[in-house]
Amino acid sequence: MVCAFVTVNSMKYGILDFIGNIGVVLLMVAYLLLQLNRLSISGLMYSLLNAIGAAMIVISLVANFNLSAFIIEVFWIFISLLGIYRHFKHPSEILDGRN
Repeated sequence: MVCAFVTVNSMKYGILDFIGNIGVVLLMVAYLLLQLNRLSISGLMYSLLNAIGAAMIVISLVANFNLSAFIIEVFWIFISLLGIYRHFKHPSEILDGRN
């Protein structure tokens, strides 16, 4: 039987790890504020927090690349950029609630 767990005695924590962790915090804060009705799902701030957070996670993947994490974060960025685009391109739809 092969053990799937590996014990690592010394984990190195660098600047890229820190950037990735800040990105995770931004994503979690955005989601928390959305759930607390402090942010609108169609608002600019929600999309900005998501885009910046996801981009920071992608940056952190330079050190320890993970394809699955990369794919989801790239999609997260593109979807957030769509929200930012809609905010500036169609502001009346967002204000009217026709989103």
